[in-house]
Amino acid sequence: MVLLSSQINSFLSMQTRVTSLFGIEVPIIQAGMIWCSGWELASAVSNAGGLGLLGSGSMYPDVLREQIRKTKAATDKPFGVNLPLLYPQISDHIAVIIEEGVKVVFSSAGNPKTYTSLFKENGIQVVHVVSSSRFALKAQEAGCDAVVAEGFEAGGHNGREETTTLCLVPAVVDAVQIPVIAAGGIHDGRSMAAALALGASGVQVGSRFVASVEASAHEAFKNTVIQTGEGETQLTLKELTPVRLIKNAFYNRVKEAYDKHAGTEELSGLLGRGRAKKGMFEGDLVEGELEIGQASAMIRDILPAAQIVHQMMTDCRVTLDRLSAIR
Repeated sequence: MVLLSSQINSFLSMQTRVTSLFGIEVPIIQAGMIWCSGWELASAVSNAGGLGLLGSGSMYPDVLREQIRKTKAATDKPFGVNLPLLYPQISDHIAVIIEEGVKVVFSSAGNPKTYTSLFKENGIQVVHVVSSSRFALKAQEAGCDAVVAEGFEAGGHNGREETTTLCLVPAVVDAVQIPVIAAGGIHDGRSMAAALALGASGVQVGSRFVASVEASAHEAFKNTVIQTGEGETQLTLKELTPVRLIKNAFYNRVKEAYDKHAGTEELSGLLGRGRAKKGMFEGDLVEGELEIGQASAMIRDILPAAQIVHQMMTDCRVTLDRLSAIR
């Protein structure tokens, strides 16, 4: 199929409730992943027509301020900040977000009722990440503008319910009136089309953007991601905070602790501090915590973020056209 430049722009754009909400061209949101989502990645995704997010969970408040300012300098398109509500310096982060005029916050790992009204009073759109329709309803009641329905396939910190994206997204869509963004296992145009078919108004993509040129993850971690096969990740540490990890030497030690019926205190001591930074940012593939989703088994190259967005949109359009021809 040969397209003129004007047709390409039309082909790659898509209007949904999510694009209207954020003022973006395509309903693709880059997940705010710790140690992977700095200003380079966020601005690249936003410039490509999606919504880039800064992963504030791995940033001190002054670093977050610097990253916001660098993102503003690199793009005039909408972007946001992912904010884990259990972050120890949450008040400082919120102050920075408000002072710097950030317009979109994706909150996670906590009660959305705690801060949503404060954000809304300051003209900030709020989206909360949920793992069940029950939590989605709570987010809607708290005044959130949208929710991310994140399935069991997702990387990083995950819901205890272990509900897959295929089951979770339609359940959340049926439960709430606000827009639903699907997450967990979405890495290409086919999976994006599937999410839209389930009723989502957009998708949030993490693992695919870890394997991007602009991601702030260590190159060793990126290369490990594209070499990860089926069944080589596992959701674990549910007694602390559930997290999906690549099965490396550290993971094996965790498994051995479970085999010996280790308690929460022992697991916490084994995890220690800074293990995610050690693995994903510093490239320690042995002792580091390597957080990634099941979609890693489908990712085989490291690409510029803009190319990832364009390929997803092109393949999504092709998939939707192919499905519409089925009679």
